[in-house]
Amino acid sequence: MRAVMLEARKALTMAFLGAAWLALPGGAAMAQTPGAAAFSPPAEAAMPTGPFGDAVKLGENIFRNTPKYAPQFTGNTLSCDNCHLDGGRLANSSPMWAAYVAYPAYRAKNKKVNNFGERLQGCFRFSENGKAPPLDSTVMVALEAYSFWLSTNAPTGAKMAGRGYPKLAKPAAAPSYQRGQAVYAQNCSLCHGANGAGTMAHGAVVFPAVWGKDSYNWGAGMSTISNAADFIHANMPLGMAGTLSTQQAWDVAAYIDSKDRPQDPRFTGSVAATRAKFHDTPFSLYGTVVNGHVLGGTAQ
Repeated sequence: MRAVMLEARKALTMAFLGAAWLALPGGAAMAQTPGAAAFSPPAEAAMPTGPFGDAVKLGENIFRNTPKYAPQFTGNTLSCDNCHLDGGRLANSSPMWAAYVAYPAYRAKNKKVNNFGERLQGCFRFSENGKAPPLDSTVMVALEAYSFWLSTNAPTGAKMAGRGYPKLAKPAAAPSYQRGQAVYAQNCSLCHGANGAGTMAHGAVVFPAVWGKDSYNWGAGMSTISNAADFIHANMPLGMAGTLSTQQAWDVAAYIDSKDRPQDPRFTGSVAATRAKFHDTPFSLYGTVVNGHVLGGTAQ
């Protein structure tokens, strides 16, 4: 089984490198999880031309390689494409065609109604560990243009099948660091590294960091175990989605999110106070003690 996984991921790696972050034709080459949406975003070949098409293409480039095309707003090596797979096309991987038509919407995270641009700003601040691009900036306009184009013919305001990550059932047993460590070693370390730092080739990120200084910070949604478990079960290992059990997904999510990462930008000066204000949930390990270490206390 290990040999089969290795060969499959070697092929995926070469595909990424050879494509140089270009879209897969029509998004069809990526396997979708069961129950994927009937909606299909427009094919790459249908991208418009002219000034609007230029903005859409720039948005796609930013989405697929954010540190390269929006370095002034990023603080790590992650790209939008790492959490929204296949350039934001893939159902059940929080696709952009479903997100775009869902805004404006109230978000409990910042306790206000957000427009789509404000939602993207949050991604830069937390998942990219960077700073929010102004709403009228070239970067933000391009990302909105790309998302708008992907949502061509999608019904506005509808709860579309394939939106977000499918909610995972509760595990039979409480998530375990030890079991998660074993799941990670067997299924994740080949791509993301034993140290969680990801892998690079020819100066480009091939597989993203899942903890450490180059990963998402403590304010990102993925630092919440339940969100990470939802994403992992529906989409990982890459190209082998659905092969992890519910328990394995919860366990490995708990293991990954028990590691150090950059500080929550909302940090109040006190880990305990920051936990009480922003992480008061059993699904966040921020401010808790794991292996004798207070998470967030020495954030990277």
